[in-house]
Amino acid sequence: MTPKDVELIRQHPDFIQLVRRKQNLYWSLSLIMLVIYFGFVLLVAFSPSTLGQSLSGGVTSVGMLVGVVIVVLAFALTGFYVYRANNVIDPLNEKLKQECAR
Repeated sequence: MTPKDVELIRQHPDFIQLVRRKQNLYWSLSLIMLVIYFGFVLLVAFSPSTLGQSLSGGVTSVGMLVGVVIVVLAFALTGFYVYRANNVIDPLNEKLKQECAR
């Protein structure tokens, strides 16, 4: 592949759209996870008594629930990433490969 071929691919509208969509997906999901995680860290730092409170008078605390919710949200964001990658990014990538192979 020559530098001219590479430059043609970089200027292709589908390539530009592919890069933009991938970056939007990566950055938005990363930002969401960082907000969740740092929100938890700030809650631990500034209000630890909140996490230690019992949910219903039993042994399960608010902190345990928050921890489980963070793990579930991480799995949900991973599932969303896989869904978007399979249904949006991969078809666009295949289309670009077919057009550039000609």
